[in-house]
Amino acid sequence: MKQRRGEPKRARGYLVGSVVALLLWSVASAQLRYSISEEVNEGTVVGNIAKDLGLDKSFLRDRRYRIVSSDADPLFHVNQNDGILYVSRKIDREKVCAQSGACSINLKTVLENPLEVHYVRVEVMDVNDHSPSFQENETTLEISE
Repeated sequence: MKQRRGEPKRARGYLVGSVVALLLWSVASAQLRYSISEEVNEGTVVGNIAKDLGLDKSFLRDRRYRIVSSDADPLFHVNQNDGILYVSRKIDREKVCAQSGACSINLKTVLENPLEVHYVRVEVMDVNDHSPSFQENETTLEISE
């Protein structure tokens, strides 16, 4: 039987590519999603990240569980004792997401020793808190028959 030189390399390439694709798919599918209404009070529970990820609550403090953020005044915080995600301050959807249709805030949570990174997406639902404004108080329309 005649063997081709490139076949082992090609098979190895397919195997490595398949493993990488599988790992990326599992990371992407592990993301948690929660939703809250805008303007909820400070301290409102968003969700229990530790429970939803199956993390052992007894190790959260020792492993310094936290949200990684560059924001000086973050919108959310996680309790290191129980893994519950809380709202840190009132969220005005129009300020956070401008005029976009969907408003999602992406968070990165980290556990140390060993390092684990988990991604959380919080969708902020719109509450009709801004009444429309018009330049004129009254408009008269004439409609012919």
